[in-house]
Amino acid sequence: MGREHLSNDEFFAKLANLFEYTRTKGHGSVYLVQKRMTFGTTATPPPANKVADDPLWDTHPEDSLPVLIRAHNNKSDKKAGTDRKNVDKIELSTVVKPEDLDGFYARYAEACKTGMTGLKKRDKKKAKKTKKKKKGETKA
Repeated sequence: MGREHLSNDEFFAKLANLFEYTRTKGHGSVYLVQKRMTFGTTATPPPANKVADDPLWDTHPEDSLPVLIRAHNNKSDKKAGTDRKNVDKIELSTVVKPEDLDGFYARYAEACKTGMTGLKKRDKKKAKKTKKKKKGETKA
């Protein structure tokens, strides 16, 4: 991970482009990952009596920690008999400071909602028919 992280504004602009690219392609997925950063902290566990009092001692450090947000698509290879083309993997990442989390997550939720317009609606009727059909076969 030798790349630099994007600023939050650049991340949202490129995330919107990634969602749009995946939607126009007609297939593919966008993976979103959130991870708490732990650089510069000591991971030495406290004494055993403190662990017994608070088993989740590492979930609330003295200083608030930033959050790493990543987004990527999968690399896809050309498939024989389809119109699928080779697509390189696109990776985005940004670091969000603890004091900016509320505003970031509001924008992040909106970006995710707009990116979900390309999702296919699930056909519940078809699933129910096959379930009933299987149920009828087992009784017979």
